[in-house]
Amino acid sequence: MSGVHAYRAALAHCTRHPRSAADAGMLEIIDDGLLVVEAGHVTAVGNAADLLPTLAPDASIADWRGKIIVPGFVDTHVHAAQLDVIASPGTDLLDWLERFTFPAEAAFADADHAALIAELFLNELLKNGTTSALVWPTVHPQSAQALFAAAHQRNLRLITGKVLMDRNCPENLRDTAETGARDSADLIARWHGKGRLGYAITPRFALTSSAAQLRSAGELLSAHPGVFMQTHLAENPAEIVAVMAAFPQARSYLDVYERFGLLRASSVFAHCIHLDAQDRARLLLPRATVAHCPTSNLFLGSGLMDLRGMLDQGQSVALASDVGGGTSFSMLATMAAAYQVAQLRGGWTPSVASLLYLATLAGARAMAAEDSIGSFAPGKEADFVVLDPAATSLIARRCELARSVNEKLFVLMTLGDDRAVNATYVMGEAARGISQLPPDSISKSLR
Repeated sequence: MSGVHAYRAALAHCTRHPRSAADAGMLEIIDDGLLVVEAGHVTAVGNAADLLPTLAPDASIADWRGKIIVPGFVDTHVHAAQLDVIASPGTDLLDWLERFTFPAEAAFADADHAALIAELFLNELLKNGTTSALVWPTVHPQSAQALFAAAHQRNLRLITGKVLMDRNCPENLRDTAETGARDSADLIARWHGKGRLGYAITPRFALTSSAAQLRSAGELLSAHPGVFMQTHLAENPAEIVAVMAAFPQARSYLDVYERFGLLRASSVFAHCIHLDAQDRARLLLPRATVAHCPTSNLFLGSGLMDLRGMLDQGQSVALASDVGGGTSFSMLATMAAAYQVAQLRGGWTPSVASLLYLATLAGARAMAAEDSIGSFAPGKEADFVVLDPAATSLIARRCELARSVNEKLFVLMTLGDDRAVNATYVMGEAARGISQLPPDSISKSLR
């Protein structure tokens, strides 16, 4: 057996990073395409008519014609520990944390609970076509341990790290600068670089970490080259006021992180709604990533991030669900919300190219994995999603009237959710633990 597997469908992927918010030239669409995979990696992509005759006689061919195959989605900011509080109403971010999130996170002191939620969480990601993610557990080391173990078993590309939080939080969710650093170092040694896993130093946000803890987080980053840093930044006006009161010597919220060595190319800052021009310029210098969380920002009333301005400025931005403040695991739904936020800000209508980029190749850059995931370039890992333009009666009706694959993608980005995902593939294998709809046929007669 050759071990070659080919998938025939319309193909859509972004081939490069945009030059501006209006750049649509990065999107490649092949109406009748063939994606060829061997040993978990893409070996060829192109027109089916050109590639079918080149396949070995024993290659398998999955006929997904009528469907659209895109790279696996990348979620750059999502809280596994908040699965049970999604759709909980808070008046704003800080109220929501106190009333719902902190009580739910306390349950992760139980390792069995952490393991259960890790499995349920990964099932939700995969069911929605998300194959890579930067994930938040809780302050408990076992919550990160459970995520690493479950993701490694499924061969997922996942970055996570124990939350650091030593003040302004319930006592049962509090570590110290010393224990947080020690537990993080232990987890780094065990999991960072194992399979497709990576570690992120994870201070929750400046308000819940002392100066000593933020300093130790910066020291951990310096001591462990290649690890990431993830945190929250400038999400909510009341949060910003509280942070500045806690760090009166700092010029701004971002300056708090920069003072402790946390502003780096490997840093991912979620939200970044309320930034001044100086801070936006500072984010550009190390090419840190902004994780745009539109469903969460709308649900919690935090504000409307300037996506167009950041892209035009050259800022690295990627999409994120931010479950449980976010209201859906679906990156299709997240794309719809990003479109709506941009419309509300005015002056720009995001294209299919920009939305797909933010959910795929941009996330790959945030994970320092753009050479491995995010597009169908030969040699990349074969993480991909099969989308169904007939997923619901409404989507089917609208797509019947569509004149192009591009238009069908926009319909799916506007109306789609997990029902639009026929199958999710991880390193060329159908994702385990979720239901998959088989292709219409697997046949050698297509050649």
